[in-house]
Amino acid sequence: MSEKVLEREKVAESQFQITGMTCAACATRIEKGIKKMDGVKEANVNLALEKATVKFDEGILKSTDIQKKVRDLGYDVVTDKTELVLTGMTCAACAARIEKGLNKMEGVNQATVNLALEKATVEYNPSILSPKEMIQRVEKLGYGASVKSEDNEEGAVDQRQKEIESQQGKFIFSLILSLPLLWAMAGHFSFTSFIYVPDMFMNPWVQLALATPVQFYIGKQFYIGAYKALRNMSANMDVLVVLGTSAAYFYSVYIAFQSLGTNGHVVGLYFETSSVLITLIILGKLFEVKAKGRSSEAIKKLMGLQAKTATVLRDGIEQNIPLEEVVTGDVLFVKPGEKVPVDGEILEGRSALDESMITGESVPVDKTVGDTVIGATINKNGFIKIKATKVGKDTALAQIIKVVEEAQGSKAPIQRLADTISGIFVPIVVGIAVATFLIWYLLVSPGDFAESLEKLIAVLVIACPCALGLATPTSIMAGSGRAAEFGILFKGGEHLEMTHRINTVILDKTGTVTNGAPVLTDVITESNEAEFLSLVGSAEKQSEHPLAQAIVEGIKEKNINFQNVSEFESIPGFGIKAAVDGKEILVGTRRLMKKYDVNIEHILSSMDSLEKQGKTAMLVAIDGSYAGMIAVADTIKPTSTEAIKRLKEMGLDVIMITGDNKQTAQAIAEQAGIEHVIAEVLPEGKAEEVKKLQQQGKKVAMVGDGINDAPALAIADIGMAIGTGTDVAMEAADITLIRGDLNSIADAIFMSKKTILNIRQNLFWAFAYNALGIPVAALGFLAPWLAGAAMAFSSVSVVLNALRLQRVKL
Repeated sequence: MSEKVLEREKVAESQFQITGMTCAACATRIEKGIKKMDGVKEANVNLALEKATVKFDEGILKSTDIQKKVRDLGYDVVTDKTELVLTGMTCAACAARIEKGLNKMEGVNQATVNLALEKATVEYNPSILSPKEMIQRVEKLGYGASVKSEDNEEGAVDQRQKEIESQQGKFIFSLILSLPLLWAMAGHFSFTSFIYVPDMFMNPWVQLALATPVQFYIGKQFYIGAYKALRNMSANMDVLVVLGTSAAYFYSVYIAFQSLGTNGHVVGLYFETSSVLITLIILGKLFEVKAKGRSSEAIKKLMGLQAKTATVLRDGIEQNIPLEEVVTGDVLFVKPGEKVPVDGEILEGRSALDESMITGESVPVDKTVGDTVIGATINKNGFIKIKATKVGKDTALAQIIKVVEEAQGSKAPIQRLADTISGIFVPIVVGIAVATFLIWYLLVSPGDFAESLEKLIAVLVIACPCALGLATPTSIMAGSGRAAEFGILFKGGEHLEMTHRINTVILDKTGTVTNGAPVLTDVITESNEAEFLSLVGSAEKQSEHPLAQAIVEGIKEKNINFQNVSEFESIPGFGIKAAVDGKEILVGTRRLMKKYDVNIEHILSSMDSLEKQGKTAMLVAIDGSYAGMIAVADTIKPTSTEAIKRLKEMGLDVIMITGDNKQTAQAIAEQAGIEHVIAEVLPEGKAEEVKKLQQQGKKVAMVGDGINDAPALAIADIGMAIGTGTDVAMEAADITLIRGDLNSIADAIFMSKKTILNIRQNLFWAFAYNALGIPVAALGFLAPWLAGAAMAFSSVSVVLNALRLQRVKL
């Protein structure tokens, strides 16, 4: 995001991507560290988006100072490099001037200019600065510049995909090495004596060879994370993982060396404990990476809606130019089927425009001279000439993108319980372990280092964060997996956690409560219905208008045959006129009937009644006489009424929101059983309505299916996208309801409540094991291998409890 400066207060706002965060404790540490800096007004670190937003006094600080602080805290800031080809330099002074100018730019970390090669290499923060702005700066200094090489989105490998592939590779490698260790563990228990274990797997040196790569190669990321946390005087889950696995691993190494010169099986090895724990945590990391919000993709898809080129009239010549080159005032040509390049006003022509990607309404809107058009909408059936009135960041689509970016960059209130507790838990456990060692070494068994170390290891092993580390992710995996079987896709554990707190549900109308497409609903005729529909269908079949297509499809479903049409005329804004089987057919509005002197006074009340129900009614005349009426409408889904009743029974407030007119909205709401309706709302307004409810203390779920819903979906506490809708809505939302059935909303909340209850049970048992096991181990009643067995059992119990979610029925 480009820097925003409030000149009067000299406050700048910058955003940048942060890498290296592993939990909520990391985000909190970075946020606190930045806030302590002199000149920082506000700092917000978003873990899910891995993004920091900082407001600061630009007279005191630069964004590079903040980036340096982040790096000092043990994390990194995403930077990019670009090369500029320079022209106009004549001496070293020229190179020095350009280099100095670039280095002074906000967002530039380092710029070097090579006079001999005539190029500049710039390392910069892509969230603040772009190569285009660098070129403008060089040109302002009196030189020329162009980009030599720049990564683009098509050529660059997505960073998140890289991470997914890395974690998948680590998991498979770790699993292969850990399985033999698990097999060997089976040989230690009498109740598993029937299991054959090869002697090789019981060899301590074979186990050491298998466990070491897992501990230090696969587990390297945890050691690095723990080091950074400890260096900054804090603790997170990485510290817990390192403590637990290291205790088990190094104690096993100690036992292995103690066994030198002995024959037979060695008892007391816990290589499988450390390896399996790391393997499971890597699996959890893999799921976490996959589940993280994909906000950037939502923005990419929004941007992808724009036309790539525009046909413009310049100097009397029709030219095809890139969209970026369109300026306000340009005259553009838009042919049938093409996207409208920018916001504008129609100068010539008539057409129906599909504005559903912006307004969310399925019925195309008739447009004529003087009407406004919106960029990225689709011109359905007529040629129009428009004048560009808003381009670039001022277009409606760009404004929607901006709202989504700002909403997604705001800080979520969710904190991960296990990470929060770990900051207190780790120091306490370490303190108890050290105290246990000293008491045994100094008082109970004076001078006996081995026995005292054994007690210390027992405390650390019994307090190993296996159960604590697995408590949340196993429940989330099981709960979200079960939900997926019912067509409910949670994007991450934080969304699954938040959903159970929802008390207000906002439903978009079109495509959410309704089917999202017009269908033939009513046929009123004063003659034979089959003959009447055959004539109407034959005439409407010649039209490209979406409402005509809905009529034709509805008549086809009744198995009615069409007839030959000898003449056809489309009358924009009125309807159609056709000659079918020697008869003159008129289909259209009141104005069309008036134009051809057709008497319709006796049926106007019936037409008004249909329109009050939210339907579009069209009059039909045959050979100059009124013959009947047909109506089309966007009907509610068969399951909507039942689903809304169910939501109300759960104690939820249900509100319908739409850009449609009040009369149509109220008609649909009454059919669906919704009392609260907000109509005639623009896309940005939907997000504002969500904010208003949140300010009243409501926990709001927004449910929608269109691009126009994306800002509201992003800013709501939980955004739910109907899977039958647009990809952008699904990307901006936290939950995707694949089936398009509103019953899935209640199902999602139910699954969230079940999963949260399961997580609380897991955390309780995880801490109960520690609360009971640590004192027992400290008193010397638990050998390390028994402590390891108890710890392993705690993990198994947590996993088994989580797996109960797989049997939940909706």
